[in-house]
Amino acid sequence: MNYDIIVIGSGPGGYVTAIRAAQLGFKTAIIEKESLGGICLNWGCIPTKALLKSAHVFKYLQQAEQYGLNKVENPGFDFSKVIQRSRGVATKMSGGIAFLMKKNKIDVIMGTAKIQKGKKVSVTDKDGKATEYSGEHIIIATGARSRELPNIPQDGKKIIGYRQAMVLPEQPKSMIVVGSGAIGIEFADFYNTMGTKVTVVEFMPNILPVEDEDTSKHVEKSLKKSGIEIMTNASVESVDTSGNGVKATVETATGNITLEADILLSAVGIASNIEGQGFEEVGIQTDKGKVLVNEWYETSVPGYYAIGDILATQALAHVASAEGITCVEKIKGLHVEKIDYGNIPGCTYAHPEVASVGLTEKQAKEKGYELKVGKFPFSASGKATANGDTDGFIKVIFDAKYGEWLGCHMVGDGVTDMIAEAVVARKLETTGHEVLKSIHPHPTISEAVMEAVAAAYGEVIHI
Repeated sequence: MNYDIIVIGSGPGGYVTAIRAAQLGFKTAIIEKESLGGICLNWGCIPTKALLKSAHVFKYLQQAEQYGLNKVENPGFDFSKVIQRSRGVATKMSGGIAFLMKKNKIDVIMGTAKIQKGKKVSVTDKDGKATEYSGEHIIIATGARSRELPNIPQDGKKIIGYRQAMVLPEQPKSMIVVGSGAIGIEFADFYNTMGTKVTVVEFMPNILPVEDEDTSKHVEKSLKKSGIEIMTNASVESVDTSGNGVKATVETATGNITLEADILLSAVGIASNIEGQGFEEVGIQTDKGKVLVNEWYETSVPGYYAIGDILATQALAHVASAEGITCVEKIKGLHVEKIDYGNIPGCTYAHPEVASVGLTEKQAKEKGYELKVGKFPFSASGKATANGDTDGFIKVIFDAKYGEWLGCHMVGDGVTDMIAEAVVARKLETTGHEVLKSIHPHPTISEAVMEAVAAAYGEVIHI
């Protein structure tokens, strides 16, 4: 029952941490209260992409004639089978994590964990039996859940969070989505594509508020064109669920209005899972719902560490994984480089997709940079035109003085798979001229990156 490393939580932060610890020779255990893979593999990143894939295939069927194919008469779907496929993908991925745990000789302990003083963890199993484990280093990766607003309490039926949105027994005819971050926009796109009437309510002036303004405005225009109603500078004040559906009172700049729908999805962010974990008893410091750590993810109590969504860093799966690897490598005594949180890519998998890294144009100007900004539309891309999907653009932002790549913002089909070029280039301190002289293959979607850089330096060929 004694380990070198005990990891609490098996999401992308936890299971990656455990595997890296085992690779480094640590006797490792991982504790999970529900399903291996955590929220991401079971109720987040992976199954939502499966839902979106079904929606996009359905959309292609409706557009068959645009590709010279025979019209598909009355293309339809079985909503329950769409959900079933998504759940099957999640189950397969979770099983893959179980295989990786076995392969790396990591002990999997199923149950609810609570940290104790003296580098111990108490785990209560499904039968209520508690067992104590000790570890030289305890890494907490308990993740997060759907955040609830007091005026929009989730009942799991008419007012739901992302988890219920993935397994609805029947497709709603209408839906209100509150919040337009990645989660809200992805579900809005999925349900709208499948035929649900969707209205998005966003408190901020733009949807996808963390993105560059050009990105936000373009995506809003595209989603509206697809049939989604979008209300910005608006907030849901109350929700009445006494009838068959929901009635939401929405405050707008011109006064209150009432929206009616079958169901309301609250997608207003996440809340860290730090309650009932034993932090107070052990003396681990938290602030505003987040665990306080140093640059190597050590908490205020020696021997206890925290990574992922319970920190104030970006709540993204790839961030949690990187933090976990950094944490255990530092424990091992390796030479470790700190994570550059200014070079973290963010993605939204709706249609069109969104991907970005670095500063927005507004942020770069506020920091005092003199800028070179280039933008290349996919309407000028041969590959995008051949694909029949020219919605979107690549936007790049460079420091005019030194050529530093300050930011990259992408909108369009497949851009979530392209953003890594900018991430790696920025990591290597690549300049705009070096990107220009790196020959990109033609015809590809990715050559639009080179074209955008060329536009920034007044050398663009195809626009």
